[in-house]
Amino acid sequence: MDCRSGRGRGEPGTPLGMSRIVSTDGVSDDGGDNAMSGFSVVRADDMDAALIIAKACPFLETGGTLEVAQVMTMG
Repeated sequence: MDCRSGRGRGEPGTPLGMSRIVSTDGVSDDGGDNAMSGFSVVRADDMDAALIIAKACPFLETGGTLEVAQVMTMG
């Protein structure tokens, strides 16, 4: 699986607009401490496999960072 080739991807990267934080206190426009600028969904057998895919992403070569998390099924 490779970030560059798209193999293993569920969906390609998707840029996001400015985020707003919603809590029981209301809505904040500051985007939070770690505002996301986009996301990609990859298919991987487990977290270790997902991390291998992330480590191959060319965005890291620009000095960027990636956050990797499991998609949780609701309901």
